[in-house]
Amino acid sequence: MNAVLQPLVEVPLRHDWERDEILALMGLPLPELLFRAAAVHREHFDPAQIQVSTLLSVKTGGCPEDCGYCPQAQRYHTGVDASKLMDTGEVLERARAAKAAGATRFCMGAAWRSPKDRDIPKVAAMVAGVKALGLETCATLGMLGADQARTLRDAGLDYYNHNLDTAPEFYGQVIGTRAYQDRLDTLGHVRDAGLKTCCGGIVGMGETRLQRAGLLQGLANLPAHPESVPINLLVAVPGTPLADDPERSELDPFEFVRTVATARLLMPRSMLRLSAGRETMGDELQALCFLAGANSIFFGEQLLTTPNPATSRDVALFERLGLQAMQA
Repeated sequence: MNAVLQPLVEVPLRHDWERDEILALMGLPLPELLFRAAAVHREHFDPAQIQVSTLLSVKTGGCPEDCGYCPQAQRYHTGVDASKLMDTGEVLERARAAKAAGATRFCMGAAWRSPKDRDIPKVAAMVAGVKALGLETCATLGMLGADQARTLRDAGLDYYNHNLDTAPEFYGQVIGTRAYQDRLDTLGHVRDAGLKTCCGGIVGMGETRLQRAGLLQGLANLPAHPESVPINLLVAVPGTPLADDPERSELDPFEFVRTVATARLLMPRSMLRLSAGRETMGDELQALCFLAGANSIFFGEQLLTTPNPATSRDVALFERLGLQAMQA
């Protein structure tokens, strides 16, 4: 009998997962996979508690990169106009509203390939202001240098988001202007600065299950498991190459659940966040994902430039499922 079909035992923290091991987990009968993931989740978290974050685009559009999923790339015609970096006062106003709605973490995103050194003091002021409100802070600004990471850490940044996006062998079919290694280098600078990492990927881009396993392998085999792992379902924005690709098919919802559950088994102590794509998910699918080990979401009607469920819908879903937002 295959080893992964043996009775449930605690999954140790590992950074040496082989692709075939991950595929074997993903291929378990769904009830068995969900049972194992839920059991591991309970070993490290209260299954009725969901961490809530809010994401704000502090600098939208005009990005020079060619990420095939991104409506903020200036080369695509998606209706997203480029804007300048927001004023700190406006960012803090939005952060106060997020806290009042129940968010414990405030994430700031800027559509840069990488920030210029002159941009860092402005972002650092935002970080310091949000931190002073009693919120956890997160930023996603593109590739980051070692000195930039230390400056943001000193300003009070808690998390830095930089996703691997997909498996190494599929990466070049989605992005051509930034190498996979560039992402690993940025994550190294972030870890070296003592910041927590927020690192996940996107599924539903036309990748195979083998490649989804490759994404999870890349995440789980990092030198330290990301403290936060966003799992995004592609939002196919018209005008982006992936939305216009006739060969791409929609991801089966149960395959998405399998991805979440396997991520929980591989990274048992990480927060797993349902990120982009929740607007198209029914309540039943989200409930399955929570059962599979997801324990974080974004509150707010928009994620950077794509839609997100209204906060009132999420509050109602929490009530129906008996879930509660984690307290700071």
